[in-house]
Amino acid sequence: MSKRHGAPRATEPGCRIGAEPRLKKEGWEGWDDYAPFYDWENARTLGRRDVPFWRRIALEADGRVLELGCGTGRISLPLVRAGVSLVGLDRSAPMLNRARRRLAKLTDSPSYKLTNSLDLVRGDIRMLPFVPRAFSTVIAPYGVLQSLLADRDLAAALDSVARVLGPGGTFGLDLVPDVPNWREYSNRVQLRGPAGRGVNLTLIESVRQDRARRLTTFTQRYVERRQGRSTEHCFELTFRTLSVQRMRDRLDRAGFVVDRVLGDYRGRPWDARADVWIILAKKR
Repeated sequence: MSKRHGAPRATEPGCRIGAEPRLKKEGWEGWDDYAPFYDWENARTLGRRDVPFWRRIALEADGRVLELGCGTGRISLPLVRAGVSLVGLDRSAPMLNRARRRLAKLTDSPSYKLTNSLDLVRGDIRMLPFVPRAFSTVIAPYGVLQSLLADRDLAAALDSVARVLGPGGTFGLDLVPDVPNWREYSNRVQLRGPAGRGVNLTLIESVRQDRARRLTTFTQRYVERRQGRSTEHCFELTFRTLSVQRMRDRLDRAGFVVDRVLGDYRGRPWDARADVWIILAKKR
């Protein structure tokens, strides 16, 4: 998930993706189109402030670690550099292609050790393609479970995680709590700036809320300017609001016991006003 911005600044006309509500939408939609812009946006919003937390969790693992929704390797690569043996899974082939290119640069580095290990796998988090008890720890950073838009999808993902975790294994996840608080608006400039190689990007965003289903949809319009020419890229991302109590209930049904609930990446106790909700659970 990548929806933490400062105050919007301007209004421009934009594309009208999804102007009419759709009867059915999948949470994975839009992520292939997002791949070229994901790292650029996150460098200006979340950055790396969650990486040390997940690195600590992964280094405590007694065995291999699985990251759900690894994307471009924003978290996977720092964990591998720290010595974690990790599998990164994502449904988006364009995201994984970017992760593979970054991994190739890492393995060519003189500081890379042969003991480091990262496998990148394309797959669906609702149906994990691994044998039972394959991992000692599974992590789901940055609200990835909020891309599961229906209860049955969340239940399937949690059951799948329980299957691939060994007894006593750790499952760590975080939730972005403020998604339902976003006001609806249209075509507001959220970010702009250089993207390297003579390219400048502008992100123009619209937000729609489906409060009955607790869904928030972001329409993204990226304007790419290079040598006086402009190209537009439009897509949508939808996220579901999940409360800590709902996640506790779902985890219990899937065979987990909640160990800790934290309110930030430094380990402070959780409360409902926290910027991020982190849940660490153990498999029974």
